[in-house]
Amino acid sequence: MKPRFTILTLCVIGMHAGDAACAQANERQDPALIHQEIDNFLRAQTAGLPGKASYTIGSIDPRVALASCPAPEISLPSGARLWGATAVGVRCSAPAPWSIHVNVLVRIAGDYMVTARPLPQGHVMMPTDLVSRSGDLTQLPAGIVTDSQFVLGKTLTASLAAGHPLRTDLLRSPIVVQQGQTVKLQSTGPGFQISADAKSLNNAADGQIAQVRTANGQTVSGVARAGGIVEIKN
Repeated sequence: MKPRFTILTLCVIGMHAGDAACAQANERQDPALIHQEIDNFLRAQTAGLPGKASYTIGSIDPRVALASCPAPEISLPSGARLWGATAVGVRCSAPAPWSIHVNVLVRIAGDYMVTARPLPQGHVMMPTDLVSRSGDLTQLPAGIVTDSQFVLGKTLTASLAAGHPLRTDLLRSPIVVQQGQTVKLQSTGPGFQISADAKSLNNAADGQIAQVRTANGQTVSGVARAGGIVEIKN
């Protein structure tokens, strides 16, 4: 395998890759500039998160000597997200390629929903069943509910004690299409809408897929909607 040389390597061993390029490659990257680029990235990326975001950026190992980079690129590693303890990638393409990871800690202060009293499995949620609490959302279970409107009208899939944080997996949307029900099958497209009766083959909540059998025996799938409607988009 042939050895790979960066501009910085060539400059160090005395080969000329252009005086300007060598001069820039021999300069060391200021960690404060990397810190500022990460801060800019985090500020933009956390702007759309629920609640109020704050973050702490870890230090860069001073023993790591990085070549000066005019435009370092900040990104999230594959599978990572800006939530709790994580890391961001910092990459330089030129004049001397390098890449590092920097630890960050993201906190999200916000409101979340808990049960106001003990509730049994199968209970349909009402406004009086909810209490809002405040805390660091990153320290709570995945799928924590932050919007009370999401909860109302849904059914509990398990019995919960008072003060239990509500998660999306603990809530089931009401069934809007029942197996064996005669439903209105609607097909819409640019400039047309077709409606016909059909028989539902399964139970489905609003937004779930419902399979139906038409009058001519054909089986089709659509999106269940309130009022016994199954939509087919074209």
